[in-house]
Amino acid sequence: MAVPKVNQNFLAELESMGFPLATAIRGLHHSGNDSVEAAVNWIFEHENDPDIDQMPLVTVDIDIKSDEPFPITEEMKIKAQELRNRTRKKREDEEKKSERQREKERIRAGKELLEAKRVAEENERKRILALQKKEREDEQRAREKIRWKLEQDKLERGSRLGLPSKNPAPGRLSTHLLQEKENSLPVKTVTMAELMRECLRSLKRNHKDDDGKVRRAFQTLLIYLGNVARNPNEEKYRKIRLSNPLFQERVGSLKGGVEFLELCGFERSEGGEFLYLPHDKVDMAVLNSAGSELKSAINNPFFGLLQC
Repeated sequence: MAVPKVNQNFLAELESMGFPLATAIRGLHHSGNDSVEAAVNWIFEHENDPDIDQMPLVTVDIDIKSDEPFPITEEMKIKAQELRNRTRKKREDEEKKSERQREKERIRAGKELLEAKRVAEENERKRILALQKKEREDEQRAREKIRWKLEQDKLERGSRLGLPSKNPAPGRLSTHLLQEKENSLPVKTVTMAELMRECLRSLKRNHKDDDGKVRRAFQTLLIYLGNVARNPNEEKYRKIRLSNPLFQERVGSLKGGVEFLELCGFERSEGGEFLYLPHDKVDMAVLNSAGSELKSAINNPFFGLLQC
């Protein structure tokens, strides 16, 4: 493929009128190299062709020679100027259209950024509210445990004094007792670790005549919590059947064993048949704290022997 040969005089005249080289050659080639006017007319007729500014290629060279000058008329100059004006306006319109499109894209991107920011802020607000709700629930559970412990201590003191025994359900106090404790006893804020430590002390005091059983209970609790901490996504480690003979022998039959697991987040489920720790309530900080308290209770030979 080669560039077609055209009349060089016509080509020079077209270039002097402002036509690009490729456009001028295309006009001369397709108008038959008859005249400058014919080439200009062809260019005007095909100004919207997608390849108007591309160099034409042919397989056969056309050798045309002419020494005769071709006069450029005023009409041809006017047409050439009109073509240049239209070409310039077309380019300006295309640039304005592109700029409007870019502006729309900037506005769209800005709106998406603002929406993403709003969603992120809303999610953060919900997260903070959820944390605050969990803290309130944890504090409420801690207070209930303290009230339960106070009631148990009261019953133990009454038993030692020979007073009639009362057996409220574990972990729950009557509305009357709750109101009485709230009105008569100040409740100080305690940490979860302190509640766990007191629960373990109570377990050891309640079974002080069998150190081996207490130690085995502490070790079994440590195994349960360690399995959950290492495999939080495995449900089998977060679900304990209360009627399981091994569990009953080592933990369930000891007063305070089940309560300790409840402090760690386990809940009674399926009609009280199981202790279950929901996945969304697995708190590594609580599990680690519980593990530390259990290790301390196991390694300290005097743990729980002294009344506070």
